[in-house]
Amino acid sequence: MIVSAYGFSDVLRSGVVLDPSRMAAQVVSGIGFLGAGAILARGEVIRGLTTAASVWAVAGVGLAVGGGLYTASIAATIIILIILAGIKPLEKRFIGSRQRRELVVHTNRNALSLATLHDTLGAGTARVKQFVMQQKDDSDEIGITLSRVTPVQFEAICKRLRAVPGVREVKESGDESA
Repeated sequence: MIVSAYGFSDVLRSGVVLDPSRMAAQVVSGIGFLGAGAILARGEVIRGLTTAASVWAVAGVGLAVGGGLYTASIAATIIILIILAGIKPLEKRFIGSRQRRELVVHTNRNALSLATLHDTLGAGTARVKQFVMQQKDDSDEIGITLSRVTPVQFEAICKRLRAVPGVREVKESGDESA
């Protein structure tokens, strides 16, 4: 921004009129391109949105500092830090716990293994956060903890698990119906 405002002073003396905001416009589009590169899609999960937004925010603060808007830059930095450092733990605590679902699967002995679960769920396997098997006398009880699943995804996972040979019952933990 400083280069844009003061770097072409010799050209300005010759009578040419320049718009210093053009440099800022190019920074915004360039940082947008870098932010798009930071957003990666891995299967059904999109990652990097916070990183892309942070890079763009830092570029905006840099432009403001270069333009001499120190008070606005400090205020923006404080707001950005509050959002990044303060809201993320709250999000993990309150939203993350609501998006976690637990299943109890009753199967015949050795009917469901981690490999079978992976083959059955495919891309949905990434949502499995815990796979616990408790053996009883007549059956195996398997606890599966899923994270960040919508009700539609949850029902699809239950349906796929019910289709596995040897699986007798699939229910949500705490649910008494099958």
